[in-house]
Amino acid sequence: MAYNLLKGKKGIIFGALDEKSIAWKTAQRCYAEGAELVLTNAPIAMRMGAINQLAEEVNAPVIPADVTSMEDIENLFAKTKEHFGSGVDFILHSIGMSINVRKGVPYPENNYEFTHKGFDISALSLHRVLQVARKQDAINEWGSVVALTYIAAQRVFPDYNDMADNKAVLESIARNFGYFYGVEKKVRVNTISQSPTRTTAGSGVKGFDGFINYAEKMSPLGNASADQCADYCVTLFSDLTRMVTMQNLFHDGGFSFTGVTKAVIEQMEKE
Repeated sequence: MAYNLLKGKKGIIFGALDEKSIAWKTAQRCYAEGAELVLTNAPIAMRMGAINQLAEEVNAPVIPADVTSMEDIENLFAKTKEHFGSGVDFILHSIGMSINVRKGVPYPENNYEFTHKGFDISALSLHRVLQVARKQDAINEWGSVVALTYIAAQRVFPDYNDMADNKAVLESIARNFGYFYGVEKKVRVNTISQSPTRTTAGSGVKGFDGFINYAEKMSPLGNASADQCADYCVTLFSDLTRMVTMQNLFHDGGFSFTGVTKAVIEQMEKE
């Protein structure tokens, strides 16, 4: 069911790779709620994924952008403003990558070249996006920026590796830039700390099945799905959440505030 929550609004969705990705689901929901969109991803991700299929479905142009390149981000916002004839009302930052995770390098032995690359893509990219948007005045007053994160920014999940550090910095950038953008333009910046989700990227984490099953048992409402996260993003892009900014918002079925559940205790007693 659609409610026209984003009727007349324009936005950029970063990171839609395939049908499993939260960015993909969010683009579909935003379009259903009346938004006009621009899709973007890194050129290599675009070759690996199926973003053109999504673009046709949501009637959106695709503008490639490497988020480690200021030139690419400047081009993205310039072309987006040209396409819409105005600034945008919302942005989804759904970007994350760890070479250490991909290569199976454990956290205490991280390869720092890999670490720097992952930090650049997963965290510093948000600062770049916001910096360029601010300089080009590319986000309209009362606009909304959402970045996706995970509770490993606050708690230890050993196999999440250096992505935990990246997410911690990502959340800090959202808070700090959210202050400046809020004062200057009433633009709000928030992060959503999502349940572990069976996306193409998420499934690459070692022991992911055990990870997601544990979270399911630890969450009073169960794990939040990608579709449900897309719904939550829509609410944060809408005018119904105008006074919410600089927040890290847990969307995890209650996992973040649960010490232990009966299901987990019963499972432990079986062992």
